[in-house]
Amino acid sequence: MHPMASLRNTLSLVFCLLAATGPWLCSATSATDTFVYGGCSQQKFSPASPYESNLNSLLTSLVNSATYSSYNNFTIMGSSSSDTARGLFQCRGDLSMPDCATCVARAISQVGPLCPYTCGGALQLAGCYIKYDNVSFLGQEDKTVVLKKCGPSEGYNTEGISRRDAVLTELLGGGGYFRAGGSSDVQGMGQCVGDLTVSECQDCLGTAIGRLKNDCGTAVFGDMFLTKCYARYSTDGGKYNAKSHNYKTNYGGERTFAIIIGLLAAVVLLIIFLLFLRGVCSRGGK
Repeated sequence: MHPMASLRNTLSLVFCLLAATGPWLCSATSATDTFVYGGCSQQKFSPASPYESNLNSLLTSLVNSATYSSYNNFTIMGSSSSDTARGLFQCRGDLSMPDCATCVARAISQVGPLCPYTCGGALQLAGCYIKYDNVSFLGQEDKTVVLKKCGPSEGYNTEGISRRDAVLTELLGGGGYFRAGGSSDVQGMGQCVGDLTVSECQDCLGTAIGRLKNDCGTAVFGDMFLTKCYARYSTDGGKYNAKSHNYKTNYGGERTFAIIIGLLAAVVLLIIFLLFLRGVCSRGGK
């Protein structure tokens, strides 16, 4: 088995182990691990290549960092630019650290089967976003639309549209990288990836919110995901309602969870090291 496949299989095993620790974790993952979208680059890497080794290190760093931070990015330098692995994760701003760590690890375990041996991959779950590539993308604003979803129309309702637009305008003026709010029957949410500047975040959200208003019209819900930010809204008639804006679950025992994640991350590192030694020994015996 190739090291890359082993790492991803190990992360899947991590989730089996975590699920066995109690229902408190299982109930919360259902609220954050809903698949939103994913994508892969066309360029592929060879098994046991320098890039695969660097990518393994990058993914491990993302998992570890998510236990204490809601956003981070890493660059694992290679001997050439094409062997350099760059990546980031971003958790939704209202998640606790245990929720964030769980979501990021789950996203990484899912992106492997989605993007086998591709140099770049991105995955958006309801609670977090991960992206990696051997092409530079960190710190670059990108307002490409990657997903647009508009619900069914509730008919032309001047009052309803006005309330929707007021909530979206409030989001745009809210400041910060994560914004959420609402009034009566309308809820809204927006977030930027943390590698943008404050002004780039504002510009990105402005584009997403503008597209929501124009493209979704009188829809009962709307999702507009750009590469580096997203904006969403829902009404009482929307598919996810206020419930989807209240993903937080009271885990309890955050410290215990962090210890568990740390131990499992150490297991991942040990497996990578043993796979490396096995490869070295195999080459030496030939």
